[in-house]
Amino acid sequence: MKLLLVEDEPELAKSIQQYLNVNEFICEWAATVTSALDKISNYEYDAILLDLMLPDGDGFEILNELKKQFKTDGVIIISAKETLETRIEGFNLGADDYLTKPFHLSELLVRIQALIRRKKFNGNNTIVFNEIEIDILSKTVKVNNFKVELTKKEIDLLLYFIGNQNRVLSKSAIAEYLSGDMADMLDNHDFVYAHIKNLKKKLKVAQCDDYIKTIYGLGYKWTNE
Repeated sequence: MKLLLVEDEPELAKSIQQYLNVNEFICEWAATVTSALDKISNYEYDAILLDLMLPDGDGFEILNELKKQFKTDGVIIISAKETLETRIEGFNLGADDYLTKPFHLSELLVRIQALIRRKKFNGNNTIVFNEIEIDILSKTVKVNNFKVELTKKEIDLLLYFIGNQNRVLSKSAIAEYLSGDMADMLDNHDFVYAHIKNLKKKLKVAQCDDYIKTIYGLGYKWTNE
């Protein structure tokens, strides 16, 4: 799962990033409105953690831009500003949740997980697709009620495919989802092919149908057709 943290306090940003990375999220960081707008224009995120008070503007500018671009990324406002007016404005502009500083990182994690479940999987902790069952919290996968040993990247890839059923996903989009902005630094995206090949092989061994279709020249699509 991939997140964007928009926060101008370096120490706080570092502690949040480290905590979320330990909990198996890819967490990118933007310290300004300008940097955040550049990232949301070029990438998609499962959730955006948004501070309101930034050195070159405020978080409401980012919420407005998300609306203009018809983006559906989930947004949790994390701010020391706590007034009824601020909360109402944030929710009216499309924020999904509001967490007041200071907060416990464990609470932030729970809210992120709840937001992703609501946005991607209708609030469910367990995702079922035909013979496949994924427990999001325990990060376990079963096929026909038998456990399948997948790596973290393979589980993320599986969730990404199921969450984007019937959409063609380019190799670059998958690379960016799995590796964040580090994907731009790679010479090629051969690791995407390797992850997909391994995932398909493990699912096949578990007697799972092949739902990952190669769309030549475009990418891959998860489909039941």
